[in-house]
Amino acid sequence: MLKVDLHMHTHFSYDSGAPSKSIVERCVKAGLNCIAVTDHNTIRGALEVQSIAPFPVIIGEEIKSSAGDIIGLFLKEEVPKGLSPLETVDAIKAQAGLVMVPHPFDRFRPSAIKYDALQEILPYVDIVEAFNAHDLLMRDNEKAAAFTREHSLVAAAVSDSHTPLELGRTYMEMPDFDGTPSAMLRAGPEAFKDALSQARLVTRRAHQILRLTTVYVKLKRLFR
Repeated sequence: MLKVDLHMHTHFSYDSGAPSKSIVERCVKAGLNCIAVTDHNTIRGALEVQSIAPFPVIIGEEIKSSAGDIIGLFLKEEVPKGLSPLETVDAIKAQAGLVMVPHPFDRFRPSAIKYDALQEILPYVDIVEAFNAHDLLMRDNEKAAAFTREHSLVAAAVSDSHTPLELGRTYMEMPDFDGTPSAMLRAGPEAFKDALSQARLVTRRAHQILRLTTVYVKLKRLFR
């Protein structure tokens, strides 16, 4: 059984100060054995974590398109920010990656994808965050879960962690192939997606104090 989290940030994100080593140590302690690192507009954090982790790490990126955030998973190279939503998903698919929509209906995040853009890219979407631990209102997560069911998309529950302490509270339990997490990733993105569709979602909201760390990190970097 895999214990998976597909959305987290390291110090390579402007709103996180989490060192890569601390991410790995916390994952081991929490029993997470397959993760995706999805820093804002870069894959450097994912590559760094992958180089030191004793478990499989999916190379991801939370990309700021011209109409909101889109996550690419199983990337081989960075997707530039500022592209249109369709150009962004095309760049992900060109790498045989998976398209995941983060926090689609969070009304308090200016970076959430616009509804018209979501409809435009819908034919190319593989996964939707049906639960994001950082969404302030549960009804926004509920709306995302309903949208996922309505369109028969694969649902994900993610920590969207910006600190190591958040890891291991929200995650997914999903089957692997032969008892090893690495086998799942070797099988490829589509096999991973199929297995993810059978996952059990464990959902716990992020602690209010830990949510404030993103504000602290932004201010610290602004005045540095």
